Amino acid sequence: MNRLIALLLIAGTAALAGCNTVAGAGQDISKGGNAITNSADQAK
Repeated sequence: MNRLIALLLIAGTAALAGCNTVAGAGQDISKGGNAITNSADQAK
């Protein structure tokens, strides 16, 4: 029973860390897209 609880805690922690990593990557990509858009607007 203790192994099951420990496994569930580890899996839950890994899932939360993965979500944060994906969210952070999405924000970085979004910021990069905004920078490109701003550069294109300035070049007009």
